[in-house]
Amino acid sequence: MAVTVSTRRRVGRTELELPVFGFGAAHLGELYAKVDEAQSQATLNAAWEAGIRFYDTAPWYGRGLSEHRLGGFLRTKPRNEFVVNTKVGRTLVRPADPASFSTAPWAGGLPFEVVFDYTYDGIMRSYEQALQRLALNTVDSLVIHDLDTLFHTPELVAVYLKQLIGSGMKALAELKTNGHIKAIGVGNNVPGNLDEMLAAIDVDFAIVAMPYTLLDQSVLHTSMQRCLDRGISVIIGAPFASGILATGSGAGAKYAYGAASPEVQAKVRGLESVCKAHGVNLQAAALQFPLAHPAVVSIIPGAAKPSELTQNVASLQAPIPAGFWSDLKAQGLIEKDAPTPGSGS
Repeated sequence: MAVTVSTRRRVGRTELELPVFGFGAAHLGELYAKVDEAQSQATLNAAWEAGIRFYDTAPWYGRGLSEHRLGGFLRTKPRNEFVVNTKVGRTLVRPADPASFSTAPWAGGLPFEVVFDYTYDGIMRSYEQALQRLALNTVDSLVIHDLDTLFHTPELVAVYLKQLIGSGMKALAELKTNGHIKAIGVGNNVPGNLDEMLAAIDVDFAIVAMPYTLLDQSVLHTSMQRCLDRGISVIIGAPFASGILATGSGAGAKYAYGAASPEVQAKVRGLESVCKAHGVNLQAAALQFPLAHPAVVSIIPGAAKPSELTQNVASLQAPIPAGFWSDLKAQGLIEKDAPTPGSGS
């Protein structure tokens, strides 16, 4: 069945329904390049005019800048017309030496240091700070963010997971029980860490950022199946694999938030070859593919300018022949049993 930006799917066993197509606001935090205020607001306006009503952000994105920009826009809109998700686990503080502080790895962003804290008090402080940056007094859901080995040593992952299980989850449960939020999620980048989290805590959804895309289905039979079996919904956080499935292969292509390796470049060239043979746009394939998985409720591609947003929306509804997916499987470019649009398998 064809989907549009307004099609909604229910999150787990909660009352929250999400549009299948959202707006990932990491780029507004100046992920790869600086984005001026006019361009930021024009991009958000283009998203709203296109009918997008689900917005995802985080304190980490631009060290608070993404939340500021998104909230400055959304506070002018009727609160009952949009869904907003942000994340917890980080608080932002004044750096010890403001004069020499660097906002890296962000190209720009705000001059605040990050403190990781997954305790009860840390979760509550992160939530309260986010509300103020967003200029909103409610958010619809909260995600436990980046408790993985991309950001921490294995030893620290264990420490923070103990914090979360010992007291942080109590904070999230209280917020949900008291009606402050409708759903609790977890989001990270490392498949093994995600499985560990899903085994240790109860959540309503997971943001799977990298390991389930047109380029990589390594968690098809692990994390994705675990979510399906337990009724945990999935939001695909990086359908373009952080860049290369939007830009295509070539110099400067990004993958997993860094330069794409020769191996990744080669696989994308394979995808591009099949796209060319079937007259399919790579971006369209990248956006439509993950939505075929029965656990997936939404995808949240990013955009840094209005033209990117417009292209994303068009790609969602671009026609793709069934033979395209068959050829990808035949050539070993996607898993043979990965669900594909229109086939259910």
